[in-house]
Amino acid sequence: MSRRDTPAETTDPSLQNDIDALVLPGLSIGHRRISPGDEHALLDAEAATIASPVAAMRRASGAARIVARRLLAPFGYAAFALRRGASGEPLWPAGITGSLAHDDTVAVAAVGRQSDVAALGIDIEPAVPLPPDMRALVATPEELRRIADDPLQGRLLFAAKEAVYKACYPLDRAFLEFHDIEVDLVGCKAVTKSGRVVALRYRISSHVLVLALVRYP
Repeated sequence: MSRRDTPAETTDPSLQNDIDALVLPGLSIGHRRISPGDEHALLDAEAATIASPVAAMRRASGAARIVARRLLAPFGYAAFALRRGASGEPLWPAGITGSLAHDDTVAVAAVGRQSDVAALGIDIEPAVPLPPDMRALVATPEELRRIADDPLQGRLLFAAKEAVYKACYPLDRAFLEFHDIEVDLVGCKAVTKSGRVVALRYRISSHVLVLALVRYP
Protein backbone atom coordinates (compact mmCIF):
# COMPACT_ATOMS: atom_id res chain seq x y z
CA MET A 1 0.00 0.00 0.00
CA SER A 2 1.48 3.36 -0.96
CA ARG A 3 1.61 6.27 1.46
CA ARG A 4 -1.24 7.96 -0.42
CA ASP A 5 -3.61 5.03 0.06
CA THR A 6 -6.22 4.86 2.79
CA PRO A 7 -8.47 1.87 3.55
CA ALA A 8 -11.48 3.73 2.14
CA GLU A 9 -9.69 4.19 -1.17
CA THR A 10 -8.48 0.62 -1.55
CA THR A 11 -11.44 -1.42 -0.32
CA ASP A 12 -15.05 -2.00 -1.40
CA PRO A 13 -17.36 -2.47 1.62
CA SER A 14 -19.91 -4.47 -0.35
CA LEU A 15 -17.25 -6.80 -1.70
CA GLN A 16 -15.74 -7.16 1.78
CA ASN A 17 -19.11 -8.35 3.06
CA ASP A 18 -19.16 -11.00 0.34
CA ILE A 19 -15.61 -12.06 1.20
CA ASP A 20 -16.50 -12.37 4.87
CA ALA A 21 -19.37 -14.67 3.89
CA LEU A 22 -17.09 -16.92 1.81
CA VAL A 23 -14.15 -17.30 4.18
CA LEU A 24 -13.71 -20.71 5.83
CA PRO A 25 -11.45 -21.73 8.73
CA GLY A 26 -7.86 -22.00 7.53
CA LEU A 27 -8.40 -19.80 4.46
CA SER A 28 -7.74 -16.10 3.95
CA ILE A 29 -9.27 -13.92 1.22
CA GLY A 30 -8.57 -10.26 0.55
CA HIS A 31 -9.20 -7.59 -2.04
CA ARG A 32 -7.97 -4.23 -3.26
CA ARG A 33 -9.28 -1.60 -5.64
CA ILE A 34 -6.80 -1.44 -8.51
CA SER A 35 -5.04 1.91 -8.17
CA PRO A 36 -2.55 3.96 -10.20
CA GLY A 37 0.95 2.93 -9.24
CA ASP A 38 0.05 -0.65 -8.29
CA GLU A 39 2.18 -1.83 -11.20
CA HIS A 40 5.23 -0.64 -9.25
CA ALA A 41 4.42 -3.17 -6.51
CA LEU A 42 5.69 -5.96 -8.77
CA LEU A 43 8.98 -7.31 -7.46
CA ASP A 44 11.74 -7.75 -10.03
CA ALA A 45 11.33 -11.54 -10.07
CA GLU A 46 7.58 -11.14 -10.62
CA ALA A 47 7.90 -8.50 -13.32
CA ALA A 48 10.27 -10.76 -15.24
CA THR A 49 7.52 -13.39 -15.56
CA ILE A 50 4.70 -10.98 -16.47
CA ALA A 51 5.42 -10.15 -20.07
CA SER A 52 2.39 -7.99 -20.85
CA PRO A 53 3.39 -4.50 -22.00
CA VAL A 54 -0.13 -3.25 -21.22
CA ALA A 55 0.04 -0.98 -18.19
CA ALA A 56 -3.48 -1.91 -17.01
CA MET A 57 -2.59 -5.61 -16.91
CA ARG A 58 0.61 -4.99 -14.98
CA ARG A 59 -1.27 -2.68 -12.61
CA ALA A 60 -3.87 -5.38 -11.93
CA SER A 61 -1.13 -7.97 -11.42
CA GLY A 62 0.60 -5.67 -8.96
CA ALA A 63 -2.64 -5.05 -7.06
CA ALA A 64 -3.30 -8.79 -6.77
CA ARG A 65 0.17 -9.35 -5.39
CA ILE A 66 -0.20 -6.57 -2.84
CA VAL A 67 -3.20 -8.49 -1.52
CA ALA A 68 -1.45 -11.85 -1.74
CA ARG A 69 1.61 -10.69 0.21
CA ARG A 70 -0.64 -9.29 2.92
CA LEU A 71 -2.35 -12.67 3.20
CA LEU A 72 0.96 -14.56 3.10
CA ALA A 73 2.50 -12.49 5.90
CA PRO A 74 1.03 -14.60 8.75
CA PHE A 75 2.57 -17.66 7.09
CA GLY A 76 6.01 -16.01 7.08
CA TYR A 77 6.07 -14.97 3.42
CA ALA A 78 5.40 -11.23 3.51
CA ALA A 79 8.07 -10.49 0.90
CA PHE A 80 7.56 -13.58 -1.26
CA ALA A 81 7.96 -13.05 -5.02
CA LEU A 82 4.83 -14.54 -6.56
CA ARG A 83 6.07 -15.41 -10.04
CA ARG A 84 3.99 -16.79 -12.89
CA GLY A 85 4.52 -20.34 -14.10
CA ALA A 86 4.83 -21.39 -17.73
CA SER A 87 1.05 -21.62 -18.06
CA GLY A 88 0.37 -18.34 -16.27
CA GLU A 89 -0.41 -19.85 -12.88
CA PRO A 90 1.00 -18.14 -9.75
CA LEU A 91 3.80 -20.11 -8.05
CA TRP A 92 3.08 -20.21 -4.33
CA PRO A 93 5.46 -21.02 -1.46
CA ALA A 94 5.88 -24.67 -0.52
CA GLY A 95 2.96 -25.90 1.54
CA ILE A 96 0.67 -23.03 0.45
CA THR A 97 -2.19 -23.12 -2.05
CA GLY A 98 -3.67 -19.94 -3.43
CA SER A 99 -5.25 -18.09 -6.29
CA LEU A 100 -5.39 -14.59 -7.79
CA ALA A 101 -8.04 -12.84 -9.87
CA HIS A 102 -9.10 -9.40 -11.00
CA ASP A 103 -11.63 -7.61 -13.14
CA ASP A 104 -11.16 -4.08 -14.43
CA THR A 105 -11.49 -2.45 -11.02
CA VAL A 106 -10.72 -4.91 -8.21
CA ALA A 107 -8.08 -7.55 -7.48
CA VAL A 108 -8.61 -10.47 -5.10
CA ALA A 109 -6.42 -13.21 -3.66
CA ALA A 110 -7.08 -16.31 -1.57
CA VAL A 111 -4.55 -18.44 0.30
CA GLY A 112 -4.49 -21.41 2.64
CA ARG A 113 -2.27 -24.23 3.83
CA GLN A 114 -2.21 -27.35 1.70
CA SER A 115 -2.59 -29.30 4.91
CA ASP A 116 -6.10 -27.79 5.18
CA VAL A 117 -7.22 -27.83 1.53
CA ALA A 118 -5.63 -29.53 -1.47
CA ALA A 119 -6.13 -26.60 -3.83
CA LEU A 120 -8.29 -23.54 -4.34
CA GLY A 121 -9.26 -21.11 -7.06
CA ILE A 122 -10.93 -17.73 -7.01
CA ASP A 123 -12.50 -15.55 -9.66
CA ILE A 124 -14.19 -12.17 -9.73
CA GLU A 125 -16.34 -10.70 -12.47
CA PRO A 126 -18.50 -7.59 -12.82
CA ALA A 127 -22.11 -8.25 -11.82
CA VAL A 128 -23.46 -7.78 -15.34
CA PRO A 129 -25.05 -10.39 -17.62
CA LEU A 130 -22.82 -12.52 -19.81
CA PRO A 131 -23.28 -11.51 -23.46
CA PRO A 132 -25.75 -13.85 -25.21
CA ASP A 133 -23.16 -15.02 -27.73
CA MET A 134 -20.95 -16.19 -24.85
CA ARG A 135 -23.59 -18.28 -23.10
CA ALA A 136 -23.41 -21.28 -25.44
CA LEU A 137 -19.62 -21.07 -25.41
CA VAL A 138 -19.47 -21.23 -21.62
CA ALA A 139 -22.50 -23.35 -20.66
CA THR A 140 -23.24 -26.98 -21.50
CA PRO A 141 -26.76 -27.80 -22.76
CA GLU A 142 -27.74 -29.00 -19.29
CA GLU A 143 -26.38 -25.82 -17.70
CA LEU A 144 -28.27 -23.69 -20.22
CA ARG A 145 -31.46 -25.46 -19.19
CA ARG A 146 -30.75 -24.83 -15.53
CA ILE A 147 -29.95 -21.13 -15.79
CA ALA A 148 -32.96 -20.43 -18.03
CA ASP A 149 -33.34 -16.67 -18.46
CA ASP A 150 -31.59 -15.48 -15.29
CA PRO A 151 -29.44 -12.60 -16.59
CA LEU A 152 -26.57 -13.15 -14.13
CA GLN A 153 -26.38 -16.95 -14.08
CA GLY A 154 -24.29 -17.04 -17.23
CA ARG A 155 -21.76 -14.70 -15.66
CA LEU A 156 -21.77 -16.82 -12.52
CA LEU A 157 -21.11 -19.96 -14.58
CA PHE A 158 -18.21 -18.22 -16.30
CA ALA A 159 -16.66 -17.19 -12.97
CA ALA A 160 -17.23 -20.64 -11.47
CA LYS A 161 -15.48 -22.39 -14.34
CA GLU A 162 -12.57 -19.99 -14.19
CA ALA A 163 -12.21 -20.66 -10.45
CA VAL A 164 -12.49 -24.42 -10.96
CA TYR A 165 -9.77 -24.38 -13.60
CA LYS A 166 -7.46 -22.41 -11.30
CA ALA A 167 -8.03 -24.91 -8.50
CA CYS A 168 -7.55 -28.01 -10.65
CA TYR A 169 -4.65 -27.06 -12.90
CA PRO A 170 -1.91 -27.23 -10.23
CA LEU A 171 -3.11 -30.72 -9.30
CA ASP A 172 -3.82 -32.23 -12.72
CA ARG A 173 -1.66 -30.07 -15.04
CA ALA A 174 -4.45 -30.38 -17.61
CA PHE A 175 -6.10 -27.59 -19.59
CA LEU A 176 -9.87 -27.49 -19.30
CA GLU A 177 -12.27 -25.99 -21.80
CA PHE A 178 -15.53 -24.53 -20.50
CA HIS A 179 -17.49 -27.63 -21.56
CA ASP A 180 -15.00 -29.86 -19.71
CA ILE A 181 -16.53 -28.58 -16.46
CA GLU A 182 -20.13 -29.22 -15.41
CA VAL A 183 -21.37 -26.82 -12.73
CA ASP A 184 -24.27 -27.41 -10.36
CA LEU A 185 -24.98 -24.00 -8.84
CA VAL A 186 -27.76 -25.31 -6.62
CA GLY A 187 -25.56 -28.09 -5.25
CA CYS A 188 -22.56 -25.73 -5.02
CA LYS A 189 -20.23 -28.12 -6.81
CA ALA A 190 -18.56 -28.77 -10.14
CA VAL A 191 -17.22 -31.91 -11.80
CA THR A 192 -14.43 -31.91 -14.38
CA LYS A 193 -14.15 -34.27 -17.34
CA SER A 194 -11.68 -36.37 -15.32
CA GLY A 195 -14.23 -36.80 -12.54
CA ARG A 196 -12.63 -34.43 -10.05
CA VAL A 197 -15.26 -32.91 -7.76
CA VAL A 198 -14.80 -29.28 -6.71
CA ALA A 199 -16.80 -27.50 -4.01
CA LEU A 200 -18.08 -24.01 -4.84
CA ARG A 201 -18.96 -21.00 -2.72
CA TYR A 202 -20.22 -17.83 -4.36
CA ARG A 203 -21.78 -14.44 -3.82
CA ILE A 204 -23.37 -11.87 -6.14
CA SER A 205 -23.71 -8.20 -5.20
CA SER A 206 -21.41 -5.49 -6.52
CA HIS A 207 -19.41 -8.28 -8.18
CA VAL A 208 -19.71 -11.96 -8.94
CA LEU A 209 -17.26 -13.72 -6.63
CA VAL A 210 -16.59 -17.47 -6.70
CA LEU A 211 -14.34 -19.63 -4.54
CA ALA A 212 -13.55 -23.18 -5.72
CA LEU A 213 -12.10 -25.75 -3.31
CA VAL A 214 -10.58 -29.16 -3.92
CA ARG A 215 -10.82 -30.99 -0.62
CA TYR A 216 -8.95 -34.07 0.48
CA PRO A 217 -10.88 -37.37 0.18
